[in-house]
Amino acid sequence: MSRRNRNRTPAEFELDIVDLSHDGRGVARREDGKTVFVSGALPGERVRARQTGRNRSFDEAATLDVLQPSPDRIAPRCPHFGVCSGCVLQHLDATKQIEAKQRTLLENFERIGHVRPQTVLPPLTAQPWGYRRKGRFSVRWVEKKGKALVGFRELDPRFVADLVECHTVVPEVGALIAPLSELVASLDARREIPQIEFVVGDAAAALTVRHLVPLSDADRAALAAFGEARGFAVYLQPKGPDSVVPLWPADGVALDFAVDDSDLRLAFKPLDFIQVNGGLNRAMIARTLELLAPRPTDRVLDLFCGLGNFTLPLARRAGQVVGVEGDAALVRHARENAQANGLGNAEFHAADLTQDLRGEPWMRAGFDILLLDPPRSGADAVLAQLPLDGLRRIVYVSCHPGSLARDAGYLVNERGWRLVAAGVMDMFPHTAHVESIAVFER
Repeated sequence: MSRRNRNRTPAEFELDIVDLSHDGRGVARREDGKTVFVSGALPGERVRARQTGRNRSFDEAATLDVLQPSPDRIAPRCPHFGVCSGCVLQHLDATKQIEAKQRTLLENFERIGHVRPQTVLPPLTAQPWGYRRKGRFSVRWVEKKGKALVGFRELDPRFVADLVECHTVVPEVGALIAPLSELVASLDARREIPQIEFVVGDAAAALTVRHLVPLSDADRAALAAFGEARGFAVYLQPKGPDSVVPLWPADGVALDFAVDDSDLRLAFKPLDFIQVNGGLNRAMIARTLELLAPRPTDRVLDLFCGLGNFTLPLARRAGQVVGVEGDAALVRHARENAQANGLGNAEFHAADLTQDLRGEPWMRAGFDILLLDPPRSGADAVLAQLPLDGLRRIVYVSCHPGSLARDAGYLVNERGWRLVAAGVMDMFPHTAHVESIAVFER
């Protein structure tokens, strides 16, 4: 390609949007049949767009003007919509968002797994704004602006969005964005702070500051004073996750949240994995227990159990629950949670569930029902090794519809199970993320 062609102004054109992609972009077809993914566009619209990327099998574009709007289009609530990648569906009516996610799930079942649920569960939803209680802000000092940017990545992930507000994070975190920018700009180490993680429990909240160089006494004092003034504990992370230490208060804070409407509580550390949407998490636990329907005599296997988010509520209803998780620190914290809640019928094991598990004693223990909550990669490796014949029911909680569809195809088409029901859960409103749940029976 010539230098002249590389530097020319991107082409502008009009397109009819025919579909919504899995990542929330409009889908159009050029006259030659080539697919174009258009950010900021919705099905049924005609838009004027500018090309932003070219690939062999598809092109990418950004909406410049909406010439014929969809009846489902609404005004985005956030002024940063279209720049920040934190949520890409704010311009779509909330009811239509969840319908689109349900379609994505069902299409993945048919296209990837060649299966279809006998029943489609009603979507599970909760508070659509101010729900994100855990997350990570990217941080970048911009010399030319004399400013520290604190926020999520832009649609172009090379850049950090210059946020002044965010409506998806819990309000107490949203109020910190501008003050955090000013704080970082005042630090000696402002060029060496790449991220700040936040987490909010029921009674305490924490910030974890990643720093690439040792902090000066003045920086440590400024961070501690900020935390004290804002009511956030401050932790420092000089290296990996295991290096996190409290700065203020000196002993850190006790972080926990109520799992359900009972007295059951889950304690966690600042960087531990927890479900980001507290309201949806409660509803998800309730639906999971309903679908599993454990009996008082049942033995339940909970794989990818984390801190015991499902394990501990299950232990209140089943005879015995065994949780397995690959992160040894999470397993240790899960055991502490079981003990703190007086649950002697919950046990936990650390094991890499993507590897050969034949030597694991819990594999031969025998169970009545199985719960899986795997990462995006799914649970194919462990499903292929489990003795499934003795199980009565499987419930699969998923954060990626493609891997769920693949694993559902394996269970149904190769292992003889039925996909009884499945549906979506809106863990991340206004994003294209699809959380879902499925139940299988013999």
